[in-house]
Amino acid sequence: MPSSRALATELGISRGVVTAAYEQLVAEGYLQTRQGAPVRVAEGVRAHAPRPAAPPLIERFAYDLTPGLPDLLGFPRDRWLRSVRSAWREAPLDAVGYGDPRGEPSLREALADHLRRARGAAADAEHLVVCTGFRQGLSLTCRWLRAAGIERVALEEPGWHAQRLIVEEAGLMVAPIAVDGEGISVDELDASGAEVVVVTPAHQFPTGTVLSAGRRARLIEWAERGDRLIVEDDYDAELCRGQVGALQGLAPDRVLYIGSASKRLTPGMRLGWMQPPSWMSWALISAKAIEDAGSEVSGQLALADFIARGEFERHLRRMRGRYARRREALVRSLAAHHPEWSPRPDADGMFVLVDLPAALDEATLLTASARRGVGLEGVSLHSYTGAAAAGLVIGCGSLSEPAIDRALALLGAALPLEIRGEVGRIDARAIGGSR
Repeated sequence: MPSSRALATELGISRGVVTAAYEQLVAEGYLQTRQGAPVRVAEGVRAHAPRPAAPPLIERFAYDLTPGLPDLLGFPRDRWLRSVRSAWREAPLDAVGYGDPRGEPSLREALADHLRRARGAAADAEHLVVCTGFRQGLSLTCRWLRAAGIERVALEEPGWHAQRLIVEEAGLMVAPIAVDGEGISVDELDASGAEVVVVTPAHQFPTGTVLSAGRRARLIEWAERGDRLIVEDDYDAELCRGQVGALQGLAPDRVLYIGSASKRLTPGMRLGWMQPPSWMSWALISAKAIEDAGSEVSGQLALADFIARGEFERHLRRMRGRYARRREALVRSLAAHHPEWSPRPDADGMFVLVDLPAALDEATLLTASARRGVGLEGVSLHSYTGAAAAGLVIGCGSLSEPAIDRALALLGAALPLEIRGEVGRIDARAIGGSR
């Protein structure tokens, strides 16, 4: 290193400033000094090689057709910024302190009003709890269930794989319950011995089935007869044209309702809400308070204003129409590029379940599509028993209609004849290209 005098002259500053800086770097272990010798960089610093950038945990695709990803470009940034500014202008001075672990009162009131009007829920702001999304809501619930002596939780088969991971992480056993054209099998549920079930009644994932009126009545009777609990995952109901009311509105003492902003607005917002039965609300409020003392305030205040000004419902209406058009475009593109694939007749929401020909290997198809920059998700990911037939859950939320068609055309044109079902099973070594 240059001497303190030389560096001070070069920089045009006082020598005392350079000396003080050198002394600080010596104290922190970056430099070494010795009487009569020049200042040197410490051996440990010189030996430390620069670390490469950490690889991303989530794979990115040029064409992302994975389900559950909404239209990120459709997020109304200008309207949201208006709500952020308005909320902070009107927020009380203590809004940035430790608040109610249930969430900001203004947001709980706005959410309760929205859920009553839009979802037919028996919503009560006093018992409503703001969380960071469905995952945290179910995680808090499962840990409380485990502490209460519950051992088994029933899940839909097939059903969203994250539910299974959360249940098992809490130390609970999974009881897979079959789903048919009317929804979850209540007979199988009754025989499972489970005291808790997680369902997606408004739009089952991944089959797209809507729980029939008869099954709804039987499911509620199952819960009431055995003093059991239903966890309702209401992840995208307002984005479906054929909306049905929340199950919680029919049995508020037996249903724990969980929703989130992930599909309705954007996943990165990390805001969700739980409407538990009154008898278990204090347990979940306590668990939330212990875990993180409450969700972040800025997003809560902005969302409360966004809902109060009617922007939330206007956004949902816009996106509902947009997703319907994209879903129709996806079905047309499938017919044009992959006529041997069979989309299920469900005509709603942000994804399509597609049955594959028996000769087509799902895992090989997923690998090949990823190499071509097309992100797809297989049904097997969401099957606990592994008995689900080969298929794809194709999302249509994040891409425009032309991009959806290009993705499916790219996949069809790039892959060899075998993988398109025209011959037998594919030899994975024949697939060229790179990620």
